[in-house]
Amino acid sequence: MPSEIETPQFRSDVRAELIRGQAQDSDVIWAARVSTSGEKSLDALDADAARSEGLIRYLMRDRHGTPFEHNSMTFYVQAPIFVFREFQRHRIGWSYNEESGRYRELAPVFYVPDESRPLVQVGKTGHYIFEPGTVEQHEVVARATRRAVSAAYEAYREMLDVGIAREVARGVLPVATYSSMYATCNARSLMSFLSLRVQSADARFPSSPQREIQLVAEQMEAQFARLMPITHKAFIDAGRVAP
Repeated sequence: MPSEIETPQFRSDVRAELIRGQAQDSDVIWAARVSTSGEKSLDALDADAARSEGLIRYLMRDRHGTPFEHNSMTFYVQAPIFVFREFQRHRIGWSYNEESGRYRELAPVFYVPDESRPLVQVGKTGHYIFEPGTVEQHEVVARATRRAVSAAYEAYREMLDVGIAREVARGVLPVATYSSMYATCNARSLMSFLSLRVQSADARFPSSPQREIQLVAEQMEAQFARLMPITHKAFIDAGRVAP
């Protein structure tokens, strides 16, 4: 007998939670000093990073990047699937494990843009801006999205109920479906990500990220700034150019 179809849930938020952070400014210092001090660099393992701020700023400014790799941050991310497809364009220095629609039944949780999401693209590809959109346009987006994802989930459940494998049934689900993953990176790879996925007036090379991935990136940057405040400030002062 077919199971009762679960009522779809609609969200407009994303989540990026730091679950493990082995990263501090002093990690950059001892990694850098091995190049000139050899085994004596071990004496700097408990270095006072504030006293060595000039070294961090020098490394950032002159783009000596490898000292920024000797640390690790793991984030738990919840977002619609289309955000993850953008995320996974970032491959160097990143590791990902995402929940699988082959091995578990996916929950009917879907992304619907809220009123703060700009809707109208103005200009040519590569040179455009987004404008807010009218009340009517927001109503159309919300109504059409809810209708489409609800129909897709009903089709998904219909296939599961007659014994179709999850990996086949999932093909009808839209990229607005929420997924979750663990994403692990080091400070250097995170700064490369932030330079592209956060729009900022401080950036030497302006970027125009999609809003939803920027919301994720902003949460990750806040945690990075808390763990490695000197490194983060050097990144900002360098025009948000990753070393």
